Amino acid sequence: MEKVPENKDITEAVFGVIPRNIVDEMKDSYLDYAMSVIASRALPDVRDGLKPVHRRIIYAMHEKGLTPSHKFVKSAQTVGEVMGNYHPHGDSAIYESMVKLVQDFSTRYPLIWGQGNFGSIDGDSAAAMRYTEAKMNKITMEVVKDLEKNTVDFIPNYDGTKKEPSVMPTRVPTLLLNGTLGIAVGMATNIPPHNLGEVIDATVHMIDNDDATIEDLLEHVKGPDFPTGGYAYNKADIAHAYATGRGGVVTRGKAEIVETKADQYQIVITSIPFRVVKENLLMGIADLVQEKKIEGIKGMRDESTKDIRVVIELKSNAQPQKILNFLYKHTELEKSFHYNMVALVDGVPQTLSLKEMLDNFILHRQTVVRRRSEFDLKKAKDREHILVGLKKALDHIDEIIKLIKASKDVASAHKALCDKFKFSPIQATAILEMKLSRLANLERQKIEDELGELQKLIAYLEDLLSSEKKILKVVRTELLEVKEIYGDKRKTTIIAAPLGQMSDEDLIPDEESVLVYTKGGYVKRTDPSEYRTQKRGGVGSMDIDTKEEDFVTMLISTSTHSDVLFFTDSGKVYQIKMHELPEGKRATRGKSIMNFIQLGEKEKITSILPMPKDIKKSSKYNLCMVTKRGYAKRAAMDSFTDVRRSGIIAIGLDAGDELLAALFVEEGDTVILASRDGQSIRFAEDQVRVMGRSAGGVTAMKLDKGDVIIDADVVKKNQKDAQLLVMTSNGYGKKTPIDEYKIQNRGGSGIKTVKVTEKIGELITAKIVTPEIEEIIAMSRKSQVIKIDASTVPSLGRDTQGVRIMKPREGDSLASITCL
Repeated sequence: MEKVPENKDITEAVFGVIPRNIVDEMKDSYLDYAMSVIASRALPDVRDGLKPVHRRIIYAMHEKGLTPSHKFVKSAQTVGEVMGNYHPHGDSAIYESMVKLVQDFSTRYPLIWGQGNFGSIDGDSAAAMRYTEAKMNKITMEVVKDLEKNTVDFIPNYDGTKKEPSVMPTRVPTLLLNGTLGIAVGMATNIPPHNLGEVIDATVHMIDNDDATIEDLLEHVKGPDFPTGGYAYNKADIAHAYATGRGGVVTRGKAEIVETKADQYQIVITSIPFRVVKENLLMGIADLVQEKKIEGIKGMRDESTKDIRVVIELKSNAQPQKILNFLYKHTELEKSFHYNMVALVDGVPQTLSLKEMLDNFILHRQTVVRRRSEFDLKKAKDREHILVGLKKALDHIDEIIKLIKASKDVASAHKALCDKFKFSPIQATAILEMKLSRLANLERQKIEDELGELQKLIAYLEDLLSSEKKILKVVRTELLEVKEIYGDKRKTTIIAAPLGQMSDEDLIPDEESVLVYTKGGYVKRTDPSEYRTQKRGGVGSMDIDTKEEDFVTMLISTSTHSDVLFFTDSGKVYQIKMHELPEGKRATRGKSIMNFIQLGEKEKITSILPMPKDIKKSSKYNLCMVTKRGYAKRAAMDSFTDVRRSGIIAIGLDAGDELLAALFVEEGDTVILASRDGQSIRFAEDQVRVMGRSAGGVTAMKLDKGDVIIDADVVKKNQKDAQLLVMTSNGYGKKTPIDEYKIQNRGGSGIKTVKVTEKIGELITAKIVTPEIEEIIAMSRKSQVIKIDASTVPSLGRDTQGVRIMKPREGDSLASITCL
């Protein structure tokens, strides 16, 4: 073998070989490859948010006229067009990218409208491209709008035979709307999708405020908005991710615990985290059950159609919340989304904050509007130039016709027009091509009108191009137009608190709710609007679907965020959050109270007291308790601020006595009691001294033989216009001014509050009402319910029977009322 000369020049000249250090060659080649992958495949452009393959797919569709109004075209045709003209890669890679743009569970705002099987959230693959069809979606028209007006630079395709846009002139900030996932060489990008309305609001805010901060923008962009919904946690983590371009945010699917008619529990999953394959999630849960890492699950079924619904059946002795927490911890029902907001800025990859992304988009839109205006201005001026020539020609039409007739050929006529009338070559050509129909007076007027409109447009465009502020105003207006057309509601719920510190209250709106409790121990909470207002004296409508011989005993109106104290006949108290109770419609039965608190055998709830949050923080309140036999006791409020689930003793009771009512009182209040036989007594709260929790009470009211206390309430010290509302078992009621009830010492027999007769029945309830009380809900023992305007109940004296408020059906009687 011939020896290669050591001289480099001779080696290159004779053999065509350049000696090179292999380390240097590998380094340079790898960097070239890395930059090719980064810039030409894996990373999106910050301006239009598209990777090259997505941009080429959309451009190919645009070139073919596959608009939303066009018929669907085979995906294979589009893929072939992209591969043959613009994207020198395999058809499967192009089709997979196209499929992602169709899937509404992968893309927040799908850019392609697909017909056929494009895969599912279960992980099913799309059908082959020869079976599916596609065209551009409506919102995609905003991405390609004005593309033909020289708004962006065009570059040669891979073989130099065609031109393709280097970026799209998109009116929508696609990078943030749909996000992206890309793995390049040595770097990656992971940007979540967002809500269009929120992103546009933030962009408009930046246009209006040069000094806008990340904090300002986050008033508009609440966080990611995944197409699969779910929850995203921790405002602090979200703010950090948008400020730095990097960070992790915990996401969860939506799941709730549901009780079935058979008193069994289910966990129902209605959404899953973004990019989680549902089939993998279900397999993960099945594996946990099979490996006995989780106890209490007896079955699982997928009831999903278009919407996700996975039902997990629990065993009768299972603890639903514990199982749900385990699923969050050990399956993809909870998953972290790791922000890595990398995009190409002038061809260079950069990690960007939310503000930098929006700033780059605004600059892009300014450039697009400027170049579009310059294009329109040039086109308008060119047309104006021709119209001026036509108008001038019409003014000298006889001479011009004579000149053309005398010309030997078109070229000589063209030259003669330019020489004699000083027309430009373009104007002369337009005159020679003008139809004889243009000589009509109406056509002459059209030319003049068009010229006038063009001159106005030219003046507007020249004025627009002279001011960056006016260009920004156009950008702003067009953004708001896009929001008006394509804006929609957020799908992902943002939870401000960190996951570890989050309570169920973060998921529940703080609003008024009605608690319904039955004698059989069933409880629910209901929207007050479920009860329609009727006229006084009506029969009412059917409410809760109670079991045989069960009836409603209490209705309480309070906030969903309130703590609710449940007092029992045995003198114990239990505590539940209002939002922990099951929500239901008016006709649903609710759930047994035994699902929420551990009641003793034969123990019954006799009083329910909603506790507003501010009472917990206040030391001025005491708890006043009244028993069925007329005893009362006052206890310090701090004894009841943290009641355990198993309950605590609230009052010591004599044999045969029962705790009837519990009330919050403060200094200056008075307490009023009413008995079944129509007697009442009112005394100052300090007539009953403060005692320990286990202590019994003192005599509040002397009762005749066979009589018992049926209700008790508090008259606040400032309630001068308060009245006592009383109602009887046969549906009669009235209001009596509180001034008619003199303040006495406790322990007396009291005074008459209603004239009890066989007609009106025995006294059932007595409540203090004020002018703020607008409506009253009355419920019978057999669940008839009526909602009436409080002002329709008349104000009458103490020793009267009242008027018909509700007419119970035969065999029924009034059970309880609540005031709203």
